[in-house]
Amino acid sequence: MKNYDAIVIGSGFGGSMTARQLVQAGMNVLMLERGDWVKRSPENWGLRGSLDLSPHHDLSTPLHVAAGGNKKTMGLYSCVGGPSVFYGGVSFRFREADFEKNEEIEGTNAAGWPIGYHDLEPWYTQAEQILNISGEAGTDPTEPPRSAPFPQRPAPLADISQKVKSSAEALGLHPFQLPLAINYEDKKRETCVSCTTCDTFACAISAKNDLSTLVLPQLIEQGLELLPNMVVTRLTAENGSISGVEAVSKTTGVRHFFKAKYVVLAAGALASPHLLLASGLHERNPGGSVVGRYLMRHVNAIVFGIFPGVADRESRFHKQLAILDYYFGSPDGASPLGKLGSLQQMPTPPMGLVQNEVPGPLGKLLSQGVRLLTGLLAIAEDQPQFNNSLTLDPNFKDEFGLPRPVIFHQYSKRDMAALGVLTKEAKKIMSGAGAVAHYVHQIRTFSHAVGTVRMGSDATTSALDENCQFRGVGNLFVTDGSVMPTSAAVNPSLTIAANALRVGRIIGN
Repeated sequence: MKNYDAIVIGSGFGGSMTARQLVQAGMNVLMLERGDWVKRSPENWGLRGSLDLSPHHDLSTPLHVAAGGNKKTMGLYSCVGGPSVFYGGVSFRFREADFEKNEEIEGTNAAGWPIGYHDLEPWYTQAEQILNISGEAGTDPTEPPRSAPFPQRPAPLADISQKVKSSAEALGLHPFQLPLAINYEDKKRETCVSCTTCDTFACAISAKNDLSTLVLPQLIEQGLELLPNMVVTRLTAENGSISGVEAVSKTTGVRHFFKAKYVVLAAGALASPHLLLASGLHERNPGGSVVGRYLMRHVNAIVFGIFPGVADRESRFHKQLAILDYYFGSPDGASPLGKLGSLQQMPTPPMGLVQNEVPGPLGKLLSQGVRLLTGLLAIAEDQPQFNNSLTLDPNFKDEFGLPRPVIFHQYSKRDMAALGVLTKEAKKIMSGAGAVAHYVHQIRTFSHAVGTVRMGSDATTSALDENCQFRGVGNLFVTDGSVMPTSAAVNPSLTIAANALRVGRIIGN
């Protein structure tokens, strides 16, 4: 057993950014990561390179989905660097209004966030610099104030992206280029080759600005101790503090026990409440009844346009555009009133995923049809609902002794109405770009899961205070997406990163 100043559980945006602050403050930091390093080779470009087909879709702690989801049993996404390794790189700031009380989203007891946009703005700027985000300030009609420009310029638009842009502009909309964590300009590293295997794929040449490429190697050089393939099974508490972290090695089966002055939980919006509940820590928290509750994951659907011939004739990366004209509501006052969400360009889906879902010759035949598709992803903000949850089934345990997590999730009528408005508008844009028909694909994964250990000002309705300290346990902090009281309607990764930098500074001081 070895004592540390801090133990960070999870190496995704929340864990890595918090660890960065602690290491730079001179602390002795241990990071425990459930997954392994992702190997980089031409295989990452292959038919089985997409995340759900890779070894990093971890089924060793299966999630039982009682309601919601695309399968009854789902796995966790586990690797060094967390979801950043396989995500599409989209790195939005939340809008200013996303932090404010909103009864149309939260209901009559709306509380909003205990912090405001101004509290995160300097940390957003720092996160963009660390991740070398590309983008164009001033082109987003809903962009919040920023204190610095993007560190990189975006790449030129693909031909299909230009068609989508022109179609949106013809409808009076204001498309702009997505902020992306992809290396276009730093010649000291490999730069993006505009391949089509980016979103849901690990970058074969490490041109994606993920945490295992940009952040963690530097932290290890500076003294961070990172142990991969370590499943944390329990946090033990005594006298109002975490007294120990129990973990088991996935490779050897050996159990370990670690101690630290501070413990930072950043395992993700599903794994973090799972561990808190399995450790009984919710019983020490005055707001413990919300641990595992208010699960949000956005209301997502891809509107694929079906094009004559080949949609992407250049066969290049084209997840490039965003349209946020409907973010704060429909321009014609259509129901529902208030915030709706965003539209983001999506590339042609991976052939390997089609062949996996439809095995055999039929799957291979159907997978050829993806060349006819390109799409727009509709992301509507979903309402935080207490019944949407991760709970425990103690009658079933995994190979590490953890009780089985059970997910229950249903969208509200407002959620689906907001998605309906966005998909309707997306079809118009696709038609204007040349699509002859449409196919709407519902997304039922938990890739944008947030909200299950929410922060707030009211100690009875939130598990964390404004500094993301777990109430009732003085040395425990949570810094992943589970801290979010609302989901906004853009990708959560940059907000997780910015908040983790903020909280890491607080702990480090």
